[in-house]
Amino acid sequence: MDSDKISEWFYQYNKDIYHFLLYYVGSGDIDDLVQEVFIRAIKSFDTYQSKSSEKTWLFSIARNVGIDEIRRRKRARVKTALRFTSFEQKEEQTPELMLKWSENNRDLYKVINSLKSNYRDVIILRALKELSVPETADILNWNENKVRITYHRALKALKDKREDIKYER
Repeated sequence: MDSDKISEWFYQYNKDIYHFLLYYVGSGDIDDLVQEVFIRAIKSFDTYQSKSSEKTWLFSIARNVGIDEIRRRKRARVKTALRFTSFEQKEEQTPELMLKWSENNRDLYKVINSLKSNYRDVIILRALKELSVPETADILNWNENKVRITYHRALKALKDKREDIKYER
């Protein structure tokens, strides 16, 4: 019954949700995000209370999917910016590249350890360990807003210190 209803809603609203997500997250594989919206709708169909229309309910799910995608992309950008990607030794890796990678990690380690302890803690938990805001808040015994603000400030401080190291070389 619920999957039939979701299928009906899919045919009725998938284009609207596609366009919403396209504007919300920009480029990318929007089809996958639309699919995720309807997967979540199927999983939580029993919580749908006809207080709002099915369209607004689906759009609220789409908004949450969009927020999750933006956060995922931001984490990926932060990891790239921090140059803290996993290093797999491959045949084509030259000794020069391996040395450069090692130097970058050593610099990153130095910069992170030069931050004040609150900044260091939140950078390690959020950026490196990829914990959510609620998980980080629980670990640090902070409220979620403090985690968000401190994380933002810590990223700025980290970026500034990395720039200082580049100019020192």
